[in-house]
Amino acid sequence: MKRILLVVLAALLALSCVACGTKDKEEDINKKSEGVMTYAEYEAAALESAVTIEAYIQAKQSWWDGKGTFYTQDGDGAYFLYELPCTEEEYAKLAIGTKIKVSGTKTAWAGEVEIIDATWEILEGNYIAEAKDVTALLGTEDLIKSQNMFVSFKGMTVEASKDASGADVPYLYKWDGSGQDGDDLYFNVSLNGQTYTFTVESYLCSKDTAVYQAVKNLKVGDKIDLEGFLYWYEGVNPHITEVTPAA
Repeated sequence: MKRILLVVLAALLALSCVACGTKDKEEDINKKSEGVMTYAEYEAAALESAVTIEAYIQAKQSWWDGKGTFYTQDGDGAYFLYELPCTEEEYAKLAIGTKIKVSGTKTAWAGEVEIIDATWEILEGNYIAEAKDVTALLGTEDLIKSQNMFVSFKGMTVEASKDASGADVPYLYKWDGSGQDGDDLYFNVSLNGQTYTFTVESYLCSKDTAVYQAVKNLKVGDKIDLEGFLYWYEGVNPHITEVTPAA
């Protein structure tokens, strides 16, 4: 009996240590170096002002002509790094989860807040965020507070788009249907009577990815769950990275 009790106590102690370790890790995610902004400070900073942040790479959109574009995040918010100067070799080293320090200019384009003209360095640390369920925030002013975060939408209904001939279709190549296979996919989904336009951004998810093929297989009326990054373009325009049948 005593031996069993000791085993149970040891197990509980081990679980306690694991919990403590997880808590410490979560706290470390938002720990900033001297002179680095918290997400709240970054959010409050004026557009066209200098900012310095630390965050973790969550997705790599593209590399072209010595510049890479990234979705990054810490435990409080997200940062879109647009055309970060880097070589192709450096871009390859900036793997998902990598912690980086970035100094640049906070700006906005068509409602999308981003950091441009930046310098950067890799720091020790690794973090990959879980998707934040923002379904209930659709159609509210609070949704933009999660801009650029990795998010999910649950129980959405696929709605029809109109192609060039006026026919109802489940998706379009490019926003106006003028594109072809390999271009961005645009599709409409609804919740509680409101319709939203979501995108599979082809630089982020090419035509060979599972999500691109999943959207091409959608039918009007399908119920789906989605994950992606809460991008903004003249309003909410999520860049979707996963589509699955609604649970």
